[in-house]
Amino acid sequence: MRNRIFKLAPAALMSLAAVSFTAVPALAQASAKASAQATAAPKAGRTPDGHPDLQGVYDIATMTPLERLPRDPAFLTKEQAEKLQKAEMARRNSDGGSIPDDAKPATSFFEILERAGGGDVGGYNRLWLNQGSSFTVVDGQIRTSIVTDPPDGHVPPYNAAAKKRRANAYGALPTSDQAEDSGKQDVTVAVSRGEYDNPEQRPLSERCLLGFGSTSGPPALPDYFYNDLHQIVQTPDTVVILTEMIHDARIVRMNAQHLPKEIRRWMGDSVGRWDGDTLVIDTTNFTDKTRFRGSTENLHVVERISRMDDKTLLYRFTVDDPQTWDRSWTGEMTWPATNKPILEYACHEGNYALGDVMRGARVQEGAQPAAKSTTRN
Repeated sequence: MRNRIFKLAPAALMSLAAVSFTAVPALAQASAKASAQATAAPKAGRTPDGHPDLQGVYDIATMTPLERLPRDPAFLTKEQAEKLQKAEMARRNSDGGSIPDDAKPATSFFEILERAGGGDVGGYNRLWLNQGSSFTVVDGQIRTSIVTDPPDGHVPPYNAAAKKRRANAYGALPTSDQAEDSGKQDVTVAVSRGEYDNPEQRPLSERCLLGFGSTSGPPALPDYFYNDLHQIVQTPDTVVILTEMIHDARIVRMNAQHLPKEIRRWMGDSVGRWDGDTLVIDTTNFTDKTRFRGSTENLHVVERISRMDDKTLLYRFTVDDPQTWDRSWTGEMTWPATNKPILEYACHEGNYALGDVMRGARVQEGAQPAAKSTTRN
């Protein structure tokens, strides 16, 4: 969140007629030096090795949800988008910084999220939020979902293998894309599923391991609340993608081989290459503790990042895991550049909140003996 304590072309050849023989070697050296400098100097918008310069800080906050909302068209007209954007800004300005309770039906996607996040009681008022104010636009199309394939704008349904996993204890385990919530879920169900039995059952972002809502990636998605800044640092051998939310830094090894399968990482093993002017990042070797949207450690994500103009990147990703979905799915969005600084997100797993969550759960169990988990350590 933005308020938390939580950046010489080669000279034309001169006529040799007026140059003495003794000056020829000096001229040749100077010409060679100038040519070398011109070769080493990066072209506009490119790094010294000739590839597009993707470096900068980008704010990916957007009003476009990952999946298309019911009854929404695939694209909005300019007039429709402007109307929705103005209405959302008016809603945010009308509450005086407070987030209303659940007395009235939610009128927008963001209002639903705010209520799920706890509102003013147990959550945030608007002082802490830095939400998107416009829809993402790609190829002149104002998108109503980040997911572009399947064409309906929805992540494919779980296949039989995934449904079977989710039916057992695996379904109670936290995932890397879990968003912030208010804890308003049915406590009886949560306790019976063991979600408060020990710290390892709590969401990865709550434990300060990965950012909320898959902000850390891959794929890197908007949080829709705050801390949506990403910074790219680029060298010929390495690309680093620094995420503001929970200070994740993903290392992309360029032109390398993937690590052996037995070596697993929270954000996977990312290997990059250039496909023309597009940076392609191939990520495998996920840990079985990440489980993006319920996937397995065999998750495979391919990201493609390219420049749309000098202030905007196009970010495209494809997600594949045959043990979770019967087909791959793809999304894309813009990454607009920003002058905002990335702020520190001072989050660590040993903070007071996590201990208080566990102690609070024990108190709730004592008040509801019938719901007490029999598996708690």
